[in-house]
Amino acid sequence: MKDAANDLLYIVMPAYNEEANIETVAKEWHQVATEFGTDSRLVIFNDGSKDGTATKLKELEASLPNLIAINKDNSGHGATLRTAYEYALRNGAGYIFQTDSDGQTLPKEFATFWQLRESYSAIIGHRNHRQDGFSRKFVTKVLKLVVLVIFKNNIPDANTPFRLMNRQTLEKYLPRVPEGYNLTNVLLSVLMADAGENVLYRPITFRPRQGGKNSINMKRIFKIGLQALRDFRVIRKEMKNTGK
Repeated sequence: MKDAANDLLYIVMPAYNEEANIETVAKEWHQVATEFGTDSRLVIFNDGSKDGTATKLKELEASLPNLIAINKDNSGHGATLRTAYEYALRNGAGYIFQTDSDGQTLPKEFATFWQLRESYSAIIGHRNHRQDGFSRKFVTKVLKLVVLVIFKNNIPDANTPFRLMNRQTLEKYLPRVPEGYNLTNVLLSVLMADAGENVLYRPITFRPRQGGKNSINMKRIFKIGLQALRDFRVIRKEMKNTGK
């Protein structure tokens, strides 16, 4: 049985040094928040940006009534996602949708996800034709292989920043993501797959970054990857020990 609270949609996104993109991205996704769900919100978490992102967001709040801008100390993408998810749950969201603030995803592709929301625990985008360069495609393929080898789960795209989850699913798995973890979305995908949750991976468009510079270069990606490999092994061992 449906009620208004169940359709409360929170669109959450982290932002770091996105002055060049944030106005366009916020306006586009704010439109989604006004069209879908009941009294829905777009919540953008400024992760200690050093450019004019915070100023832009403050200006946008005055003209976009469903926008909430939250400034926080820098903690990285993964930790900011956890903060965002916890915020949405704490404020009663029935559905939580996450995307990034770099303009690579298309708001017009959200509608189909929303239409399917009652049939799945989560609906996650699959970037099967990434347009943001060979290095990013390579990282995605390596991650898929690592997840397959360590967790024995063949997940199409574990780290996609285009995912709709219902409240019950996120409440179940978010507490199992370590505080400050770099790859929050990856681990959520793994936990859901390992538990046999009904998750749909649906192809999405993934454009090149629309402005500004990517804050994570290949050197940092490699460093995060090595740490993730160590973390994955520890997490897999814990999952085996607990039978989860």
